[in-house]
Amino acid sequence: MARVIVVLLLFYLFTPAQAQDYPRQPIDLDLFVQELFSVQEDENISYEDLYETLFQYYQQPIDLNNTTPEELASLFILSRPQIAAFFQHIRDNGKLLSIYELQAIPNFDLLTIYQLLPFVRVEDAGLFADTRPLWQRLIGEDNNALVLRYERTLQQRRGYSPIDSSSRSQTRYAGSPDKLYLRYRQSHAGDHSLGVTAEKDAGEAFTWDGSTRRYGFDFYTAHLQLYNKGRFKTIAIGDYQLQIGQGLQLSSGYSVGKGSETITTISRANLGIRPYSSVLEYAFFRGGAVTYSLTNNLNLTGFYSIKRVDANLQPDTTSEFSQSFTGIQTSGFHRTPTELANKGRVREHIYGSSLQYQQRAFTIGVTAVGTNYSSPIKKTDAPYQRFEFNGTSNYTAGTNYSFTWQNVYLFGETAVSKSGGIGSVNGFIANLSNKAELAMLYRYYSRDFHSLYGGAFGEGGRNINERGFYTGIELKPIARWEITAYYDRFTFPWLRYRVDAPSYGDEYLVRLYFKPNRQSALYAQFRTESKGLNAPDNTTTIDYVAQALRRNYLVYYEVSPTPKLSLKSRVQFSSYAHEAPKQTGYLIAQDANFTFRNIRLSTRYAIFDTDSYDTRQYVYERDVLYSFSIPALSGKGTRMYALLQFQLIRDLDVWVKYAVTNYRNTDTIGSGLETIEGSRRSDVKVQVRYKF
Repeated sequence: MARVIVVLLLFYLFTPAQAQDYPRQPIDLDLFVQELFSVQEDENISYEDLYETLFQYYQQPIDLNNTTPEELASLFILSRPQIAAFFQHIRDNGKLLSIYELQAIPNFDLLTIYQLLPFVRVEDAGLFADTRPLWQRLIGEDNNALVLRYERTLQQRRGYSPIDSSSRSQTRYAGSPDKLYLRYRQSHAGDHSLGVTAEKDAGEAFTWDGSTRRYGFDFYTAHLQLYNKGRFKTIAIGDYQLQIGQGLQLSSGYSVGKGSETITTISRANLGIRPYSSVLEYAFFRGGAVTYSLTNNLNLTGFYSIKRVDANLQPDTTSEFSQSFTGIQTSGFHRTPTELANKGRVREHIYGSSLQYQQRAFTIGVTAVGTNYSSPIKKTDAPYQRFEFNGTSNYTAGTNYSFTWQNVYLFGETAVSKSGGIGSVNGFIANLSNKAELAMLYRYYSRDFHSLYGGAFGEGGRNINERGFYTGIELKPIARWEITAYYDRFTFPWLRYRVDAPSYGDEYLVRLYFKPNRQSALYAQFRTESKGLNAPDNTTTIDYVAQALRRNYLVYYEVSPTPKLSLKSRVQFSSYAHEAPKQTGYLIAQDANFTFRNIRLSTRYAIFDTDSYDTRQYVYERDVLYSFSIPALSGKGTRMYALLQFQLIRDLDVWVKYAVTNYRNTDTIGSGLETIEGSRRSDVKVQVRYKF
């Protein structure tokens, strides 16, 4: 009875406006995801995958009375010490009676709770469990939608122009400039997920040709996953992803690198098997996978995948194989005769298992992964590739762990590959007080460590040839103010692409965030990175490495003067210096977003001016559902866009986006077959979603 009284008191302590905002308060999910991402230049993150996963949580909030530490960690909102405090509260007091009880948990401040509310709920699953057969649950599921999308650049690009005698290249794209996307997915948290996605990129032909493995759309992906069927925690058929340990051997792409969130993003959530419904044509597994509970604390995962990958096979007379290739092609484009000839030329087999033991705050696991290709990978003789993977088969084996002790979370993973190379990542997150958190991480990836589907924390795009030490801190000195910062020092013991000597670098970021009320927010951010790179315009016979220094400044302000109007202002500036005069670039952008009942209009006008591509400006844009846009702007010009979302009829949502970029002092845009004659590029995107 006393606990019920406490919950009621907490309820009334909320202001009326705050209480009315829950349970389904609107959220600017675009801004939330944008602030998690790495700072501007990181192009190795699967933005769509992260955005889609968080959107699924928004559609189907996590039941706090029936969740796991890894599921909560995957939101990137709660730190591991906060998650430990949450489960300790459950053990001490029983299941939550109300969402407002979160205020009674140690280290849960109001800002964190506000961020968490859109993704969670409190419900007694025993009262609402659906016991119907699977086929009836599939038919009756509310979260069930078909999405169709059309995109096109309005100006003609060289790849679509007629061939004439004056053309420098006689190659043209095989298909139309239209990009088509189809997606059907339905899911129910803790029960099932079913989906099919198809895509035709611009320039690809919409055709039926078995010889080139094209059947209408150029790319298809489909999955069916079942959850909690007896002792089977997960059963996956079709396309799937794997996120195990710290991602050193198996990383699904659902991760965030270095950014303004300096604490929660450095460790990976041990999510296991996950559905795949993105359109990246290489970063997934195709086949089957299961997770089986041997005991209440011991889970065994087994998986097998076989799929075709793109590769440029070349004759090979130096081995038992008649052909070899230098590496997998990951663009996913099949527009020209050369790209079509390379489509699906190599078969890739991946298999393995993982045994994970979890006892409250302690987790330990072992994982083994094997990979085999139908033709060998044979790198070039370039010195920087001397220790890269060569051959047809590779395997890795390793162990991962995590442990929460009071307000400290320890985590790590270590693995060895067939070559004998070692990879290891270890760190901790400490809640020093309710106003300060600290995170540290050390990684060591030897120059001959080969993890073909790994994606653990690091500076490079792959876990190889790197050592580094990261320190992050988050301070909340007074209410509504937050300071985040990190410093990362790294070395590359062996040569790298465009770096013809061992090199080093460092990077740091400082961000000051102020949220005076629910309607406005302001932050300023500074980031600098120094990294070794071959000196430009070198006139000597030997390349030498010099430090390239890049700095970024950002000021952002958001205010909602009325519930129907949101204004966002952004000013960002960057500089780049590398054995040459310093280059600079800036961007100023103003957004105005309007909401009228079932109509939402998002607009932006931006001005940019950069000295070169090295000072290009990355700026996030709102886009249609399940799509993520971060264009890179260089040169001088303006960019404008308008995104209109409305409900045409019940259960039918429509998005229309028009974007135009005007460049000054230029006669062409792009290069090669993507060249546009003129100084303007206009893009249109239309999407409809029908909810069954």
